[in-house]
Amino acid sequence: MKTTRPDWTRIILLIVIGWLATAQFCPQAWAAGTQAGARRLLYVAEPGIRNYLEYGGHGVLVFDIDEGHRFVKRIKAAGLDEKGEPLNIKGICASAVSQKFYVTTTRTLSCFDLGSDKILWEKPYDGGCDRMSISPDGKVIYLPSLEKGHWHVLDGATGEVIKKIVLNSGAHNTIVGLDGKHAYLAGLKSPLLRVTDTRTHEVIREVGPFSQFIRPFTINGSQTLCFVNVNDLLGFEIGDLASGKMLHRVEVQGFSKGQTKRHGCPSHGIGLTPDEKEIWVTDASNSRLHIFDGTVMPPKQMASIALRDEPGWITFSLDGRYAYPSTGDVIDTPTRKIVADLKDEKGAAVQSEKLLEIDFKDGRAIAAGDQFGLGRKGVSSQ
Repeated sequence: MKTTRPDWTRIILLIVIGWLATAQFCPQAWAAGTQAGARRLLYVAEPGIRNYLEYGGHGVLVFDIDEGHRFVKRIKAAGLDEKGEPLNIKGICASAVSQKFYVTTTRTLSCFDLGSDKILWEKPYDGGCDRMSISPDGKVIYLPSLEKGHWHVLDGATGEVIKKIVLNSGAHNTIVGLDGKHAYLAGLKSPLLRVTDTRTHEVIREVGPFSQFIRPFTINGSQTLCFVNVNDLLGFEIGDLASGKMLHRVEVQGFSKGQTKRHGCPSHGIGLTPDEKEIWVTDASNSRLHIFDGTVMPPKQMASIALRDEPGWITFSLDGRYAYPSTGDVIDTPTRKIVADLKDEKGAAVQSEKLLEIDFKDGRAIAAGDQFGLGRKGVSSQ
């Protein structure tokens, strides 16, 4: 009897086609696969809503993402004033390469070891500190002063100042691109976004002007577009990072701007899902997030999600599965349903505008997310 051999080429081809179909249906499949066996933790710095201790006390609270965002531990932090009271937390960033994470207060920058949770150093800086960003290799930190005229460029290992960049724009939100080649500097007193070359730390481009002063912003993975909140706008504007031109103004429809408890602008928080298919923008007055289709230009409004409080920030897990508004609600992005709420060791509700994911394997950090909700299309997780 003649035996029929299996056509292994055809079988392998069908398996690959099936896997690709799954990945296309679930855009997080590839990213999630790269983190197989990792323990994914959410680091939440407190007090992350001004200096309000009722939203989580003081320290860095850690939650297990894959165990229903269960509280894991509280890391003791520094950042106290002369009376021993905790100062406002202004930002958080981390590098898996250097095995460090950092927290800013209005006055100081603290460096923590990711393995031991110990504070390696805490340093004050002229003009105070605001929401900083770190290069992927952990070597350089762009540290804005507290709404003053300058940024400090720091050595990530020691905190020593490498350079001072003076723009007189009310230094505030700051992003280093995921390839580490450029940094993006936004000030509270300027409608221009400045772009630096991180080799020279010199400004090489300006983007805008936008219609008002820039508040929170984010960028896509290829660093061709920026998405910015501006004063007096419920929505966002889009800029071309290559040409420097403002491209679109996108206003939230069906909701009024109203009054806000904090920040003084209707939308203070914007993020891209890592696959860049959606843009999520905060709405403080209406205690909502609004979701836009990011695959078309200008983006089209798709849905809204009601939250338990006024949001002032939004970011995402590295695989895009979860959205993290500052209210402490945990949102499943595919279904847009709230699936958990962050609670501390006493069961009290936690809120913070300064949070990010850090993944561990065999006791070492292997990937670090970002507080800014950056697009990651075409960029490996780091």
